[in-house]
Amino acid sequence: MSTRVPVRVALAEFEDIVTRGLSAMIEEDENLELVATGINHDQLSTALGEHEPDVAILNFGSLTSAAELRDLHRRFPKTRLVVLANRPTAVESRQLLAVGATACLSKSSEARDVLHAIHLASRGLHVLPATEPGDGPPPGLDVLTHRESEVMELLRSGRSNAEIAHTLHVSVETVRTHARRIYRKLGVKTRRELRALR
Repeated sequence: MSTRVPVRVALAEFEDIVTRGLSAMIEEDENLELVATGINHDQLSTALGEHEPDVAILNFGSLTSAAELRDLHRRFPKTRLVVLANRPTAVESRQLLAVGATACLSKSSEARDVLHAIHLASRGLHVLPATEPGDGPPPGLDVLTHRESEVMELLRSGRSNAEIAHTLHVSVETVRTHARRIYRKLGVKTRRELRALR
């Protein structure tokens, strides 16, 4: 009989009540081990290096940019990053996944959904929040459009511009235009860099 090794979880700093709720919820799950809690934004890299969690739960509100999330993903590739945000849109969530998050959830998610996301993320499975029809990107945020998200996934899968154009029923030049916009928005220059964002 083998014993299951608990998933090691680090929890960034949130509003006090959110931190307490998340901590209690994680500690109640026998398959999770809380290794750090209330990690200040400035201490995040140090704590991830020191504790080496399987999953880190991050506060979207404390991140300065998508590039910061990408850098954390690059520095700690074995740690799955779960981002909690206030009502993230589908577009915003996909962009966070594109730059290194494994999951993106709303802070208003039910406890069981957050626990489920932690377990799925620990296995490398991506989790997006349920969204309301008609949700659009937040004002002022340079996020990928729905079509750009589709093109990005096809680019990352290794398909050529011609294959993507055929799949989406658009011209090759349209695919090139989308690719340029995706690269600019995600801060990459090549398909290789785009694939490395996983």
